[in-house]
Amino acid sequence: MVRTSVALSAVTGITAHLTRIRENRPTNGLSKQHCAAISAVAEMTGSQAEGNFTGSSELIFRPGTEQKNSISLNIGTAGSITLVLQAILLAARNHSERLTVDIRGGTNVLWAPPIDSYQQVLFPLLDRMGVHTEVSIEERGFYPRGGGHVVASLEPIGQISPMDLDELGDLVSIRGVCFSQNLSEHISKEMVRSCVRVLKPIADADIEIQITHGDSRGAGICLVADFENGKLGSNALTTREYSAEKTGEDAANDLIREVQGGATVDVHTADQLLPYMAMAEGRSSFKVSKISRHLLSQMDTLESFLNVRFGVERKDEIYHFSVNPGAKDETICTD
Repeated sequence: MVRTSVALSAVTGITAHLTRIRENRPTNGLSKQHCAAISAVAEMTGSQAEGNFTGSSELIFRPGTEQKNSISLNIGTAGSITLVLQAILLAARNHSERLTVDIRGGTNVLWAPPIDSYQQVLFPLLDRMGVHTEVSIEERGFYPRGGGHVVASLEPIGQISPMDLDELGDLVSIRGVCFSQNLSEHISKEMVRSCVRVLKPIADADIEIQITHGDSRGAGICLVADFENGKLGSNALTTREYSAEKTGEDAANDLIREVQGGATVDVHTADQLLPYMAMAEGRSSFKVSKISRHLLSQMDTLESFLNVRFGVERKDEIYHFSVNPGAKDETICTD
């Protein structure tokens, strides 16, 4: 809600006033990645932010009208690069020139989308809508040290095309990337072996192994199922509690559930696509296996800034979403 509110404030020119930020979380108030995102959006749009400090429970964001097209920032520690990029890229909706972002922090951390899922799933889907974004991973960063380095770019966004994802069509392939940094290559091989084994009943998986060195250490795997009309993704990270074998199995099982469950967008990608669908030139649609808290908060936030109506209907254990720009009304929910 914080990231989307600040970005849409910059896009629409509407001042955002947020209170009781993350009131019910174990750590209340703004985190480092929130502050980094707010500072970046303010810098690139000439906006003013009051209350932008770690732990702050209240924020006032007054949007500006400038367009800075190159920014660099360091989140510090392992703050999520992808979550900061969510706000930055959305805030650049009105930029008339190419935006370049040089950002340091965490590329693959718990409770945040991995940078690989942006490359594999989110950005290819946005490309179909006319939102053209590229990202290169200069160095990976894991919790707690971080040290990741990413360079992203966004072409000026013109008209955003709606996207119909009612049906995915046939499964074309399953592919992925398995990465480890400052760890034994055996870990990656074990992850791939277990993942391929679990996926075997539905498809042969082509998984690339990446071995890197950097300031932090960690390992994980990101998968994407390519269909005729769309993509579904899954990912997992190794931890002390999860072996490499279990990590590969978890990523594979999560993808199988998405593929066999009837969803057309995975639950982690849906809330990231929603703002662009809300600004598209026409109706978009998709299906998800469950409605996450992030998806609900995105709907509430988008309706506060944009003229958009969301329709949600549950059929056969799947939630059918419609996004209707220009037709604001109460959210329709049918169970």
